Amino acid sequence: MSSRFTCSTRRLLSSSAAALALATGMSLTGTVQAQAPSAGQQTGKPAPTAPVDFWIDIANDRAFNVKTYLAKGVSPNAVNGNSNSPLLEAIKVEAWDTYAVLMADKRIDLNQRNLLGESPLMYLAIKKDLARAKAMIARGAEVNQPGWTALHYAATAGADDVVRLLIENYAYIDAESPDKSTALMMAVRYGHESTVKLLLDESADGYARNEAGKNAVDIGNETGNQRIAQFVIERLNEEKRRKAASGR
Repeated sequence: MSSRFTCSTRRLLSSSAAALALATGMSLTGTVQAQAPSAGQQTGKPAPTAPVDFWIDIANDRAFNVKTYLAKGVSPNAVNGNSNSPLLEAIKVEAWDTYAVLMADKRIDLNQRNLLGESPLMYLAIKKDLARAKAMIARGAEVNQPGWTALHYAATAGADDVVRLLIENYAYIDAESPDKSTALMMAVRYGHESTVKLLLDESADGYARNEAGKNAVDIGNETGNQRIAQFVIERLNEEKRRKAASGR
């Protein structure tokens, strides 16, 4: 079976990788620096591994084969050479039959993160998969975490429905990435005006600045999204006038 990423999603993840690389500690040459470990990595035990054919079966959505490996004792929380779990790999290639098999395994760690701090929920967010994201949260997936979050990824993709879902589940709207980027900044950077409006409606901080000292307006202007930058300015000015009128 061919890869299941759409061309647009591939482009989004590729461009996001460049934008996120410095903040996540990964150079553009692929060198990964130490990141905060996930709950599953904090035990000090070596991460479980799996046979090469197991990963090939995931990539080709051979769910029966994957289920057979799991029944033989292969861990659903194994990691590959990229530090990704089977669940991350299944989401990445949209191997949904395999995804269902993995989710049915009682041993699955829904919050297992790779060395870049990416969780399965974050992958679902950037793929705009509302139904699976909702089900994963209901089963205990963590919405908030240090560094990049599912909200950052949803905003990067312009996934408004997922953004709403995350906020409804108490996502911290001004969560900062390692370089202090917020979800609002990511939505502006990638030109998602409806997402910008949604985040501002939910009281995202339009004045927040990243590590480089730039706010959402600065980022909009430097990425060719001047119209969105102007929209943010108008919203901030509107808020100032409202507060002045109310005497606050």
